[in-house]
Amino acid sequence: MQFFQRMTFPALAAIVLLSLSACAGMSTQDRNMAIGAGVGAVGGAVLTGGSAVGTVGGAAVGGIIGHEISDD
Repeated sequence: MQFFQRMTFPALAAIVLLSLSACAGMSTQDRNMAIGAGVGAVGGAVLTGGSAVGTVGGAAVGGIIGHEISDD
């Protein structure tokens, strides 16, 4: 059990670093779309009490708004 507790932080740090490096080649519009989808998913989950439909709907709406904010 202690092994898993010791490995949790390094594993999470590696996941965060890999996910951030995946955004390096994105255009500004793509990056805004990804950020909008993330923020929309969190907002949808909060507003609907963690409902899966609210989370997916929020991600879709946030992604569309983020995509349309800036043109390439």
